Amino acid sequence: MSDTPFDLTRRVAIVTGASRGLGRTFARALARAGADLVVTSRDEERLRGTVNELAEMGHRAVPIALDVRDQASIARMADAAHAAYGAIDILVNNAGCNIRKKALEVTWDDWNTVVDTNLRGPFFVAQAVARHMVPRRYGRIINIGSVTSVFGYAGLGPYGASRGGIRQLTMSLADDWGPEGITVNCLAPGWFKTDQNAVMYEDAAWVAYLTDRIPLKRPGMVEDLEGAIVFLASDASAYITGQTLLVDGGITTGSIRALPRR
Repeated sequence: MSDTPFDLTRRVAIVTGASRGLGRTFARALARAGADLVVTSRDEERLRGTVNELAEMGHRAVPIALDVRDQASIARMADAAHAAYGAIDILVNNAGCNIRKKALEVTWDDWNTVVDTNLRGPFFVAQAVARHMVPRRYGRIINIGSVTSVFGYAGLGPYGASRGGIRQLTMSLADDWGPEGITVNCLAPGWFKTDQNAVMYEDAAWVAYLTDRIPLKRPGMVEDLEGAIVFLASDASAYITGQTLLVDGGITTGSIRALPRR
């Protein structure tokens, strides 16, 4: 390994939900830092663009199908990832979903879909991957949370519950696996435009209101997350575990301003 603590050369990283959006951004950032990748999606074919992009950067990327709501699929993915490289150093638990509804409209199935995907799934993915990390006494697990890990928003009941759970799960796993040389942290993005929430950014008044509440006066760009993911995946964060790193432009300072007139 390099003397530079942020260097990920010869490290192997799994990024779940890497076919698009933030997952693809995380994979690209880790590759740029030197890592080789395992990338996952429910549909392996959808990973072709990510794999080709990483190959152009000079890094191997193994695509593996993964449904985080299926325990057998999780076990197959972890074993296949380990077989591909002989080791797993980093896990980015990114796969997730959202269903936006008013609380009175949320169905039983809506709740199960969101919480099973965003909370139960990441726990069992971490468990399956940690089985390969523990014998080597080394690992970096990064659970992807959200500003909703610490703030509540109307219309996001199941999602907020799942992201708040991810924060708590991170602390529990950090305590569990710290003696095994594994750090577990949560990276919590603020408001970033993604495929999941793109419709919200079509409302100019809402974007102006959001921007006014952010001390840095702009929503996040995916590039704003690259340094944070590399930091948590690298030896630069070797003595940091159980923490939630908010990359949110400062919105969680709690600034409240008047809603613009429509």
